[in-house]
Amino acid sequence: MKALMLLMLCLLSSAALALEKGEHLESWTLLDQFEQPYTLDNQLQVLLVARDMEGAEMLEAALQGQPKGYLQQRNAVFLADISKMPSLIAKMFAVPAMRDYNYRVLLDRESRVVPRYDVAESTVLWLQLKDGKLQELHNFTDATALRSALEAAPQDSGAGD
Repeated sequence: MKALMLLMLCLLSSAALALEKGEHLESWTLLDQFEQPYTLDNQLQVLLVARDMEGAEMLEAALQGQPKGYLQQRNAVFLADISKMPSLIAKMFAVPAMRDYNYRVLLDRESRVVPRYDVAESTVLWLQLKDGKLQELHNFTDATALRSALEAAPQDSGAGD
């Protein structure tokens, strides 16, 4: 009986983490690779999330050759969970290498934000937002498909980097 209750509790807690269309995303603040803070607000239209290196590499491949500010023009940001990376490696090698990227990477160093979004391994989760509320979500497993989706995303002609 205790095992059944524990199983039901686990199922309920994992179901509570699943996002529903129309749900308002809770605000959070993280630092990017330049130690600059970013706070999720109601203006963001696309939140791209990766929980592992494979997902981050997929986004990097999708953005290959794109100009600086490409994501910002689409009112999009990239959130990466780097909590599994040894802190010395992150500090000495990975984060400094990210400073060469032509896009901003919001770093979830302690895995306190990414788990809210039920991101599968080796994928990029695309959360389409309007006024801070979830409109759609898509899981990308292929850089070409992700690149096509980004190219089709509406652009904000006033955005700069």
